[in-house]
Amino acid sequence: MARLDDVVAFCLERTQTLAWKDFPGAWNGLQVANGGEVRRIGAAVDAGLVPFRLAEQEGVDFLIVHHGLFWDNHRPLTGPAYVKIRTLLRADCALFSCHLPLDAHPEIGNNALLARELELAPKRGFLPFEGREVGLVAEGGLPRAELRRRLDMLFPGAVTAIEYGPETPAEVAILTGSGASAVAELRPAGLHTLVTGEIRQNHFNLAQEHELNLYLCGHYATETFGVQALAREAAEHFGLPWSFLATPCPL
Repeated sequence: MARLDDVVAFCLERTQTLAWKDFPGAWNGLQVANGGEVRRIGAAVDAGLVPFRLAEQEGVDFLIVHHGLFWDNHRPLTGPAYVKIRTLLRADCALFSCHLPLDAHPEIGNNALLARELELAPKRGFLPFEGREVGLVAEGGLPRAELRRRLDMLFPGAVTAIEYGPETPAEVAILTGSGASAVAELRPAGLHTLVTGEIRQNHFNLAQEHELNLYLCGHYATETFGVQALAREAAEHFGLPWSFLATPCPL
């Protein structure tokens, strides 16, 4: 067993969460408290009803998520919102949210861990937001057919490839989750290839016009890495069990 305050402090320090300015509504950090003790840590991508039910079933009382509760700002706790919060409180489960800090962390971030899974070495940051870079650029030099093969192995049946760029990209940009903000910034940054979760329909035209390779692997799927890494490290630090609460999100 560990004190809730100690687990929260560990997660804040490991992710450097308080040094980040995130999107409005992200509210990184402890979003919901519990009775003050932690016995089992869980990880999930989303603060949704299904992960909350899984947390209750598995006895998780500290849940780390990437997408927290408050993206749509203030609203009454009625209907589905009430059911979701009731489930979390009934389980006495604390909720810790970590968004951009857990995308961009150089060791346990989604971008860095995806690069590691693809056997690509990170070189530098990419795509500044509020003074910090939220994506990364990794070494290329491998044929795009091999990059596609590695992606297909990692995300079976889920990869959409839009290939109008070089057959052997010199570098590969990685931005997990939504890559919509990154597509127009690739060529100004000297890049032709992006691995991301999702983009918009009009980016198909940009890919043709700007000679880009775009690989879409799913918003959810590309953001499963960081929460698991943070949960694992916190669990090991405090000698607690942990589990990943997966959902069948196809998007």
